[in-house]
Amino acid sequence: MDATTRSRIEARLIAEIDEMPRLLRQVAKYIIDNPADFGLDTIRKSANKIGVSPNTLVRMADHLNLDSFDDLREPFRQSLITSRDELPESDWIARRAQDGELGGEHAKVLRNEVSLVNRSLRSLTPQTVQDVLADLTGAKHAFVTATRSSYALAHYFHYVGRMAMPGMRLVPRHMGAAIEDIAEITKEDVLFAITFLPYSAETIQALRFANTRGAKVILMTDSELVAPNIKVNHLLRVASQSTHHFGCYAGAMAVLDCLLAHLVKQGGSEARARIARYEDLRQDSGAYWKPSLPRIKR
Repeated sequence: MDATTRSRIEARLIAEIDEMPRLLRQVAKYIIDNPADFGLDTIRKSANKIGVSPNTLVRMADHLNLDSFDDLREPFRQSLITSRDELPESDWIARRAQDGELGGEHAKVLRNEVSLVNRSLRSLTPQTVQDVLADLTGAKHAFVTATRSSYALAHYFHYVGRMAMPGMRLVPRHMGAAIEDIAEITKEDVLFAITFLPYSAETIQALRFANTRGAKVILMTDSELVAPNIKVNHLLRVASQSTHHFGCYAGAMAVLDCLLAHLVKQGGSEARARIARYEDLRQDSGAYWKPSLPRIKR
């Protein structure tokens, strides 16, 4: 069994998850979201993490026409042996780990942050960037949406992106719901949505509504299996696992920064002139703090 076998299994899980019984859906999402853990863990450990019985994992193998749980796990185990996703550790991180008890914990956090950025950027291919930018710039209106903690990501992407693309809109506006602000979305428009586990009900609702109106959808998230009945034109999958309770957005921020860099460059002289006008406006309105010159005593 090889990476091709793993890819076939993952493709079937994604294609068939909506029709699976509830417990098999839980198993399918876990395998897609945690392939490394699934390849390493025993059947009992995986079952405990998913919250199902070991027999449910055996049922998943049977659903995929495999002879046993081991046949289901083996392609994921082999992928761990034949590939290395992480960069060599930097010397400065290793030095932090030697700096007492806190240093050891701090090094774990640093390794995780570097890993998130590395894994997220690996999947951002030039073709993906080209396709995403084509849909953003070719749309009549480009809506950007997110809620709660990920709203900060959407706000920054819109804050910079609108200088290159005046038609970019951040939703929800004020205290309304995102779906209210995209009520007039059409097939000429695009929705750029950001959501991470636990997924925002408002964002899922907006994605489904955009689907019904024929709009193009770009989704930044941590899984290929977010919710049933959602179709996306482009999936920007980023790593967000953290060493604490909440997700880490270092990987997501790196991907957004890359998209913004290409977006501004593609905007050419018009984008640069627009950015210059924004900067002049901020300077004239006193948006930036300026230290006063010290008085010289005579």
